[in-house]
Amino acid sequence: MEAEHGNSSPLIVKQNGFSKEEIVEEVKKQIWLAGPLVSVNLLQFSLQLISIMFVGHLGELPLSGASMANSFTSVTGISLLMGMSSALDTFCGQSYGAKQYHMLGIHMQRAMIILSLVCIPLAVIWANTGPILKFLGQDPSISDEAVHYAMYFIPGVFAYGLLQCVVRFLQTQSIVIPMVLCAGLTTLIHVVVCWILVFKTELGVKGAALASSISYWINFLFLALYVKFSPTCAKTWTRLSKEALKDMLAFVRLAIPSAIMVCLEMWSFELMVLLSGLLPNSQLETSVLSICLNTSATVWMISIGLSGTVSTRIANELGAGHPQIAHLALHVVLAVTVIKGIVLGLIILLLRNVWGYAYSNETEVVRYIAIMMLLLATSNFIDGLQCVLSGALRGFGWQKIGAIINLGSYYFVGIPCAVLMAFVLHIGGKAKKAQERGEETILPGEIVY
Repeated sequence: MEAEHGNSSPLIVKQNGFSKEEIVEEVKKQIWLAGPLVSVNLLQFSLQLISIMFVGHLGELPLSGASMANSFTSVTGISLLMGMSSALDTFCGQSYGAKQYHMLGIHMQRAMIILSLVCIPLAVIWANTGPILKFLGQDPSISDEAVHYAMYFIPGVFAYGLLQCVVRFLQTQSIVIPMVLCAGLTTLIHVVVCWILVFKTELGVKGAALASSISYWINFLFLALYVKFSPTCAKTWTRLSKEALKDMLAFVRLAIPSAIMVCLEMWSFELMVLLSGLLPNSQLETSVLSICLNTSATVWMISIGLSGTVSTRIANELGAGHPQIAHLALHVVLAVTVIKGIVLGLIILLLRNVWGYAYSNETEVVRYIAIMMLLLATSNFIDGLQCVLSGALRGFGWQKIGAIINLGSYYFVGIPCAVLMAFVLHIGGKAKKAQERGEETILPGEIVY
């Protein structure tokens, strides 16, 4: 396909760069896409975030268990489904640009079938969360608490896979406002459902996970009804078709490197939570690092929105035979990402002393989170650039290149350095001794991150 072999048209750029009119027009298109997409990603991510916040007020052990389960389900399922569905950025995006509108519905149906099948073994894995975490050396009490959350989140994994397919289907057509409205309404419903199930019943941690499952299904049903009945999707969604059962291997061939590219990045951060469980005072370490990574993931949702914007713009323009405009789209989104990184970094630094109270009432936890925020500000700036470049690769259909780069940067450099500093150089142990003397110091988990 075009995504694999490149567009036959050469990449032509004016000698003196792009005209002012072209740049302004591209900025307008990206703002129209990026604003709603960032909102959608933040609102969808907030479902899990809100659940963890509610659990955090039940105590340190429930927070640790839910955070561990959230990390485990993200590693084993959420990241995989997100990655596989991102193959639609290429398929649907380029089909829409080439005006092959009927193919968008075919691609989405094909993705839904494949992702639903993938969810079956994921459900089996989640049902065995406790034994798996214990086998990996995690604290038994945290593992026992985590299994309750994972079990009640199993229904949500099927909804999440279907939801991601519909989101990509609409995103590549620049139909974004309905997604914002549906995600916003779902979030409001989730807050109420989560409050009832966590505090007004005896479910506790289980209620938080069940609330997330219910909300993902609600969000999917809202969007499915929109696609079915809205005239804006009349050309791209016609009916269920047997054609979706054909060429599944073609989708899988691009979905696998797409999943690898996304998973390698997300797994590296979630692995930090698992490593924190091996440090002394594991409940505190896991809680603090999980909260910080949840915060980082919240900021990352903004980058994901920008990433979706550039992948859509590049895929649409390549499909339409305009490679020079695709090149301009990449330059524009990089400039926007730099500005975004600076602004968010300043906000994180200003809120570092109060942000922890959103998750926990423990003064010790809040104080350590304030220290960790200093690292997050820098990390998020760099990660934002990486994220939008990954989106560009999806637009071009170069997921294999992204997978190789992520493997080298995260697993040959990042994680080995974290393990070296935390467990070989014993920096964490020294920090703990300083704490016992009442000195102001850094958190061992900070070194891991």
